[in-house]
Amino acid sequence: MSSYELLHHGHASTDSLVVSDGHSLDTNNAASESSSYLDGPRTPHEEYQLADLSTTGNAVKSGNRKRDGRSYNADDDFSDDADTLCEEKPRRGRPPTIQSSMPYTVDEEREVVRRLDRRLVLFVAFLYMLSFLDRSNIGNAKVAGMYNDLHLSSEQFEWLLRAFYITYVLFEWMTLLWKVFAAHKYLAIVVGSWGIIASLQALTFSFWSILILRACLGIGEAGFVGIPFYLSMFFKREELALRTGLFISAAPLATAIAGTLAWMLTKIGDQVPIASWRLLFLLEGFPSAVVAVFVWINIPDEPGNAKFLNPRQRKVAKLRLRRDDDPKATERKGLTWKDIGHTLIDPKAYLMAAMMFCCNVAFSSLPVFLPTIINEMGYSRLSSQALSAPPYFVAFFTVLVTAWLSDSYRVRSNFVIFHALLAASGYTLMAVAGTNEAGPLIRYIGVYPAAMGFFSAVTIIITWALNNQKHDTGKATGLSIIQYIGQLGPLVGVHLYPQSDRPYFVKGMATCAGFMGMVAILAVAMRLILMSKNRKQGIAQERNEDEGDALVGSQRAGERFVFII
Repeated sequence: MSSYELLHHGHASTDSLVVSDGHSLDTNNAASESSSYLDGPRTPHEEYQLADLSTTGNAVKSGNRKRDGRSYNADDDFSDDADTLCEEKPRRGRPPTIQSSMPYTVDEEREVVRRLDRRLVLFVAFLYMLSFLDRSNIGNAKVAGMYNDLHLSSEQFEWLLRAFYITYVLFEWMTLLWKVFAAHKYLAIVVGSWGIIASLQALTFSFWSILILRACLGIGEAGFVGIPFYLSMFFKREELALRTGLFISAAPLATAIAGTLAWMLTKIGDQVPIASWRLLFLLEGFPSAVVAVFVWINIPDEPGNAKFLNPRQRKVAKLRLRRDDDPKATERKGLTWKDIGHTLIDPKAYLMAAMMFCCNVAFSSLPVFLPTIINEMGYSRLSSQALSAPPYFVAFFTVLVTAWLSDSYRVRSNFVIFHALLAASGYTLMAVAGTNEAGPLIRYIGVYPAAMGFFSAVTIIITWALNNQKHDTGKATGLSIIQYIGQLGPLVGVHLYPQSDRPYFVKGMATCAGFMGMVAILAVAMRLILMSKNRKQGIAQERNEDEGDALVGSQRAGERFVFII
């Protein structure tokens, strides 16, 4: 198809149409103007296009137009021909442009992204908040009386934490199931299962019964870790950090809410015959089981069947995601074993996993132990629940700002390094303050940079890993590797704050500081590796200068894959 082929441009006016190189033509003078665009002799096909173009003005004004010998109404949608438009060669004598690759406008794309943010991202962030609430509220339950009511020892409590992460790690392979089953069915089953299991913890009367439920909860929540991969099916590489940030930011928000709810339920528990910790498990777990019904109804399997988009927007949502490395390529459904094998032997996947492991030592341990740590600072049980919330509210906003900046600059490593060092500084402050037996205020202040740092680092690490895999199966496999190795970190983290180290827990604080420092070192190494690969491929790291043009698209065909550093 030559560059004179007309593109449907939203619902454009009848007096002007847009050709594939972005120029606006007056349809009344289409034939005369179009000849000025020709840089060389016309082929028979181009002669036909010019003849067709010369009649377009009258056809549009009369309410119809012709294309390839067929008649259309003025408001017909040509987006079904988008694949054909994208596959045709550009007209002779002029290089291809980004504008010539996609028949949709900037405004159309922005509206699609806004709808995806409002209806999809916020919903899965809410689900993650429920997930993190159900896994981490055992720390609040301990302070609320569970530890004494079930006659637990320090070692038994550590086993309750360990049991969750053992099964959580063993079932990380379930990330691959996002490529096998319909998302709305799979996710609804996952959310409903963990909601029911979390609620049943309220009925336990022994160590063994709650241990079994914690292990089952780990299986239920392991199926949910593929959400960042799921979001990558709806958003471009340069858009993914903010959306992953919105998703991950639900974790500190959930921890903050858990502290506030625990404070409320502890007060209520003193007035009712049921123990406060049982109320906590029941009221924080059961909502997930109810929300599973809405997951089945509202979650789309892919951009093409999102109910909250109209037919035109669904087509735009699909077209805008043409693969960065090859706009002509289409992703096959199901698993691609070649991509799985390639990812399994990719050293970059394991370097990312090592970063995730180090980060998770802190990420998994502080939310669980913080109420206990604050309680050991000398605050009452009630005050400890309340004071555990503010650091996570601050972390929530920090994650969002970090993710937005990372997407804006299309850089990941700088933010991982900065936030890893920020978290390390917070832990170092708490360790040094504990060694010198400083007052509780200075130790409590150290919680803020620690929480801000490791939550933000986890967000960018996950996004960074997804960005640098070319294919969907590779992304799913890479995420599984990250989770398999990364989730071994919590098995270390649950041992960092034994009762014997109270009230300062210096050993645990120093260990977390060391691991977060290692995250920064690994991020520097990954940055250097990716920069070297980009140089060897001869790919410049410059931004696309045409982002603000009328028509938009992905990278041009023929460009090689650019690693995001």
